[in-house]
Amino acid sequence: MAAHSTNPLLEIKFKIPFDQIKAKHVEPAIDALIAEAQQNIDAIAADPGPRTYDNTLRALEDASETLEYAMSVVSHLESVATYPELRNAYNAVEPKVSAFDSNIPLNEALWQQIKRFSETEEAALLSGSRGRFLKKTLDEFRRSGADLDDADKTRLNELNVQLAQATTKYSQNVLDVTNAFELVIEDEAQLAGLPPSAVALARQDAESKGKPGWRFTLQAPSYIAVMTYLDDAAIREKVYRAYVTRGAKEPHDNRELILTILRLRREKARLLGYRNFADLVLEDRMAKTGRSARGFVDSLKTKTLSAFERENQELLSFRREIEGPDAPELDAWDIAYYAEKKRQAIYDFEEEELRPYFAFEKVLDGMFELVGCLYDIKVFEEIGVPAWDSSVKYYSIDDADGTRLGSFYADFYPRENKRGGAWMDSFFISVPGGPRTHLGLICGNQTPPVDGKPALLTHREVETIFHEFGHLLHHLLSRVEVRSLGGTNVAWDFVELPSQIMENWSWERDALDLFARHYETGEPIPTDLFQKMKRARNFRIANAQMRQLSFGTVDLALHRDYDPQKDGDVMKYAFDIMHSFAPTALPSEHAMVASFSHLFASPVGYGAGYYSYKWSEVLDADAFSRFANEGIFSRDVGMQFRERILARGDSEDPAQLFRDFMGRDPDADALLRRQGLLPAG
Repeated sequence: MAAHSTNPLLEIKFKIPFDQIKAKHVEPAIDALIAEAQQNIDAIAADPGPRTYDNTLRALEDASETLEYAMSVVSHLESVATYPELRNAYNAVEPKVSAFDSNIPLNEALWQQIKRFSETEEAALLSGSRGRFLKKTLDEFRRSGADLDDADKTRLNELNVQLAQATTKYSQNVLDVTNAFELVIEDEAQLAGLPPSAVALARQDAESKGKPGWRFTLQAPSYIAVMTYLDDAAIREKVYRAYVTRGAKEPHDNRELILTILRLRREKARLLGYRNFADLVLEDRMAKTGRSARGFVDSLKTKTLSAFERENQELLSFRREIEGPDAPELDAWDIAYYAEKKRQAIYDFEEEELRPYFAFEKVLDGMFELVGCLYDIKVFEEIGVPAWDSSVKYYSIDDADGTRLGSFYADFYPRENKRGGAWMDSFFISVPGGPRTHLGLICGNQTPPVDGKPALLTHREVETIFHEFGHLLHHLLSRVEVRSLGGTNVAWDFVELPSQIMENWSWERDALDLFARHYETGEPIPTDLFQKMKRARNFRIANAQMRQLSFGTVDLALHRDYDPQKDGDVMKYAFDIMHSFAPTALPSEHAMVASFSHLFASPVGYGAGYYSYKWSEVLDADAFSRFANEGIFSRDVGMQFRERILARGDSEDPAQLFRDFMGRDPDADALLRRQGLLPAG
């Protein structure tokens, strides 16, 4: 009891005491919780009594709950508020937790108990989520090596621990190399082309570091502004080269780690009887096999290619129209810059015109009002809850009758001790009638407040917030009696449906009117500006699609086809694939996979699964058609989506969940139709 009173990680607390958690707490807590969880596992394995659902599957579900909670807190802090002592502590415990997790399905006595239960009359009568839990547990144990001999089990455990260590190091290298770069400009003339918002942010960043002039980094708000607007091509080139070579040189070199991760994943798959890692991880997803996923990606590429080639020729022609027929071919660092100029010329539209209408707090308020209308819930801020940074806020969600559904932390601004990107995650999942409600988080790296103004966002940043909040709703609105089947614990090619469908409302006039108001005047987006924005939505859509398909293709190629003996240098192999999708020649040192955290920052992650974004985008384009046809604020359609998709987690096959909502299978052409890429006839 004394240990619990002094170590804040040793028990589950709904309002996590982030103000008390220190690096020194990590190793003692995780070691103690591993021991406690192992005792729980051993008790299940040694119980001589008759097997029941409660003393087998439910007991297994509960055995490591506190450990999972504590490790999610530690892992989260290492992502958003890291410092050397915390990183060292995380690196010390992460292999131990990986080894513990890996050993669960390798525990022969436990496996026999689960199989004994599966043969009982009670098991035969299980239905719904409990029946699915039994089936998935049996499948997962087999897929995780339960039937291997002792020597192979030992090797599998070693592989899992080594994967955890290698992917952690990869992730930390990406964070460190991103933070290591800065470009300080003291000549204001070199800032030509940048919008005032980007100039102000760079000035504020320089001041925060005690430096003169303007400071630019590889964080998204800074990098995107430079690549899109800065007139000075030499500076664009410098920043671009720094960005695409992250992780490809010392002291933060990920190239050997990529080889190591691929080798470990390949050996693991073959040890478990699979041809490759893609077939291993996709077996319980909608695609089922790497071949199927690759066929999906290749089909979309074929349908996109002619428009892609046309867009690229048109962009080069545009440059030569404004600079003369002798203007050179476009370089990689020119694409975003000239594309933005072309968009402005065609549509008389510049995305920066929208910034004043997207004040961050108003965006959140409008998004909360929208989901309240659709799903009959209330989202509200709670004050005074401890967090890891002063900018973090805490919100709760209540159902229409006042029942608390869950809460979440929101951390939206970039910091040097925080990894890049945007994401949602879970601290714990509740079950109906359980002792607590859901708790999650949403993180981003959006434009912060500058010069005393509110944070003013780009429309792309608004889309990102809507996207991640869609994931969060999937978590917070879950009503599944089996914790491990709740929330976002679904097939990875289904998990993006709730997130991507949310983006659609950020394009709808009536939805925008809930929050898109000028931060000074309160006026809505002018009709002509909105029309320009809508007309420009599919501008260079084939390029955007080919970029995503390039990631999906290189991912599947690395995890299905790559053979170091036959294919040689993995960086060259990946470069050649990426180059075939690029709108112009890539520089020879291009090494995007060295910072491709989706694939290599965790033992599985999006490895062999990046295609999921496009797969789910097909589902989202189709599913949103119901809202488009029946009303974007339709409570009836919204409640059906909540009850048939969001609430049900992985309690049913995802294909069936989709059919339950749409009344049919997905329309494969829905995405191409929305993009304007569907061939006539």
